[in-house]
Amino acid sequence: MRALTCTAFDQPETLTVLDTPTPAPAPGEVTIEVHAAGVNYPDALMVMGQYQVRPPLPFTPGAEAAGIITAVGEGVRGLSVGQRVAAFTGTGAFATHLNAPAAAVMPLPDGMDLGVAATLPLAYGTVMHALIDRGQVRAGETLLVLGAAGGVGLAAIMIGKALGARVIAAASTDEKLELARQHGADEVINYEQTDLKDALKALSGKQGVDVILDPVGDRWAESAFRSVAWGGRYLVIGFAGGEIPRLPLNLPLLKGASVVGVFWGEFARRDPAGNARNLARLAGWVMDGTVRPLVSERYTLEDGPRAMRDLLERRVTGKVIITP
Repeated sequence: MRALTCTAFDQPETLTVLDTPTPAPAPGEVTIEVHAAGVNYPDALMVMGQYQVRPPLPFTPGAEAAGIITAVGEGVRGLSVGQRVAAFTGTGAFATHLNAPAAAVMPLPDGMDLGVAATLPLAYGTVMHALIDRGQVRAGETLLVLGAAGGVGLAAIMIGKALGARVIAAASTDEKLELARQHGADEVINYEQTDLKDALKALSGKQGVDVILDPVGDRWAESAFRSVAWGGRYLVIGFAGGEIPRLPLNLPLLKGASVVGVFWGEFARRDPAGNARNLARLAGWVMDGTVRPLVSERYTLEDGPRAMRDLLERRVTGKVIITP
């Protein structure tokens, strides 16, 4: 097998493709021939040693993949050789083959594109958990999505609309906002060209925004939170903007609002049945066209470092994948 390998915590450009023997699956595991692997912000952070999880060196990055099962380990039930699946493993996906615990593997509906399937576990799984379990979005509520043209942002727009919310999309360029509109956003805000707080006040009035989904953080967080409705929920997804914001705690007090952390990986580990329900519901939406994941670019395994750099520099819209 060939694998993009990290031998020291450093910039993505230091990764190299190495040839190694394809390991047999351990008991409870399956081996997947990887057709596509989703590229995510935590992958790059992990390579640089800046993520909350630091795997032992050397390791192969890549948290999610889709492909075909080529071998089944002892004790595995319900999965078979030749089956099309997606998997979330945390690491190991940027390779031609991946061993995955059976519990981390999701059988795919017939006809689902493997490139699309590779984008679902992390970004879309995170948004399903965020909006359904943590934010408890209800039909008729207003949802604000920051970083609306990224993988998580577009997922939030489409899933928010599927849940019946009115969606306000905020992003840094008009081109990104047009993409957000194409995926269902009702209103858009360019937060590089206008004051975010004022724009939100104009769009939401005295009511404010019921739910805020924020994968960006940085300087937009406080302005967004100041627009939250009474009893609103601010969903903390990540900090792609760079800085971890410092939020004045009098704001949630005055708004009767909640700051809610969203850690999908830990949720999936602690509540696999709940995660499976969310992903099954998501798969149904993908197959009927309610949710239309955007794969904006495909990279080779050798170009994996460039894929991560493009993500870090926020040159990416939707999701990008590596096709080993």
